[in-house]
Amino acid sequence: MTMTGRTRVTGVFGWPVSHSLSPVFQNAAFEALGLDFVYVPFAVRPEDLPSAVSGIRALGIAGVNLTIPHKESALALLDEVDEEARLAGAVNTINNSDGTLRGTTTDGRGFIRSLREDGRFEPSGRTALVLGAGGAARSICAALVKEGVGALYIWNRTTRRGQLLVGHLRSALGCQRVYEADSDRLNDAAFWKEIDLLVNATSAGMRQGDASPAPASRLHRGIFVYDIVYNRFTALLAAARRAGCRFLDGSSMLVYQGAVSFEIWTGRAAPVEAMKRALAAATAESWQDG
Repeated sequence: MTMTGRTRVTGVFGWPVSHSLSPVFQNAAFEALGLDFVYVPFAVRPEDLPSAVSGIRALGIAGVNLTIPHKESALALLDEVDEEARLAGAVNTINNSDGTLRGTTTDGRGFIRSLREDGRFEPSGRTALVLGAGGAARSICAALVKEGVGALYIWNRTTRRGQLLVGHLRSALGCQRVYEADSDRLNDAAFWKEIDLLVNATSAGMRQGDASPAPASRLHRGIFVYDIVYNRFTALLAAARRAGCRFLDGSSMLVYQGAVSFEIWTGRAAPVEAMKRALAAATAESWQDG
């Protein structure tokens, strides 16, 4: 990679950020299309985020991604925030448009593209269960509602947070097909017979040895299982495989949400296959059974 005086800079703000795989596939995408762009990881402490965001404008950075712990804090620091980001209560992509900093979240769009293109699963009219109520879960739930799911159930370990997300989606999107799934429902065999799509958007599975967040005995081959945890074959995915379910891990969503960011910054269609190859090569040695 050769940088010039005209090279456009993009990157990711996080703390920590050394684990990020985004530079691997974003730089591969720029190279595949011969674009004079570079993607750099920036280690930004939480207290330094306002200065870092101002630096995007001051330094002429084309745009950045945001990862933990900055997705929610950045909302108040931008000139414009779109509907998707407001619904999710989080921003993961900033675009610098002639000094105007515009924020969005690509998680929901990336999830839907991944589900359709890699999973060959059409969510419209289906019944979905999402585990979790954090930033990624909020984006995924909003995207599923917009895509016309027949019913959406949300479970969260902290009951109140799950209830707030249900209420938020009902009021913001005018959709009454969103329901809370409490722990009793999660253990009800009849409930699981209704489920077509199961999404794990919790942190369960990020650490080796984590138990499945869903009861393995309730999975059946009619459920498509999507675990957004990546770089690990989680207990949930192992249970899905045993049950004969189709499934995807989070590396697919990681690429597609990154592809949406790439397209925002460059105005070009992302070379998704090149991005997938780069990510697969980078994670091949570290893939672990969970």
